[in-house]
Amino acid sequence: MILTDTHTHLYSEEFSEDRDKMIQNAIDSGVSRLFVPSIDSSYTQKMYALETQYPENVFLMMGLHPCYVKENYEDELAHVISELTNRKFAAIGEIGIDLFWDKSFLKQQQDVFLKQIQLAKQYKLPINIHCREAFNEVFEILEQEKSEELWGIFHCFTGDFNQAQQAISCGMKLGIGGVATFKNGKIDQFLNEIGLKHIVLETDAPYLAPVPYRGKRNESSYIKVIAEKLSEIYQLPIEDIAAITTQNSKDIFGF
Repeated sequence: MILTDTHTHLYSEEFSEDRDKMIQNAIDSGVSRLFVPSIDSSYTQKMYALETQYPENVFLMMGLHPCYVKENYEDELAHVISELTNRKFAAIGEIGIDLFWDKSFLKQQQDVFLKQIQLAKQYKLPINIHCREAFNEVFEILEQEKSEELWGIFHCFTGDFNQAQQAISCGMKLGIGGVATFKNGKIDQFLNEIGLKHIVLETDAPYLAPVPYRGKRNESSYIKVIAEKLSEIYQLPIEDIAAITTQNSKDIFGF
């Protein structure tokens, strides 16, 4: 059984004491495909080191995270463009809009999101979307850019059924993680109305650990817990959940 974590921050400082053990534990648990999003240039070399150490398991994205869109965003965007010209990546991500912590850079976030979508089209890559308290703002740009050249993953999807349908109509699959196991997560209430062909699994490690690990550090091996929850929701064997969601990830990333 092969499981895929489509979103894990393996370079996080929270893994500094036991990173190799954590990654090996995930691989030993069947989570053998680990997709790592970029947040800003300060983590790029750490990402490359992980890819070098685990070439069969770790796949990298490149992008500027909306929470890291600050006064120097043009320099950060130039770094993204430079890296894209130098080598291949699995996706452009994570990109999007986040209005939870700070609304003062909204215009810059919108500009960077749009430009990175256009980069994805230019390089024929999927996108990985971060959206927090910004569904309207994200969908405004997605609808504007919607085309056969735009596809990807709506990371950590926490919207309602209608928003799920809109994301799918924009070429996105839904990234489902620990929130599906929360009592107040809500998405478990309608997820079985969404075809499994539109779903991929993710942890967002070290964040958003699933029950029974909620409140603790999340790890990629916990993908199995999320797969078990989807097995319950969809009334399918966990082997089917693993096979279908991994194939969905292959359809998105191309390998």
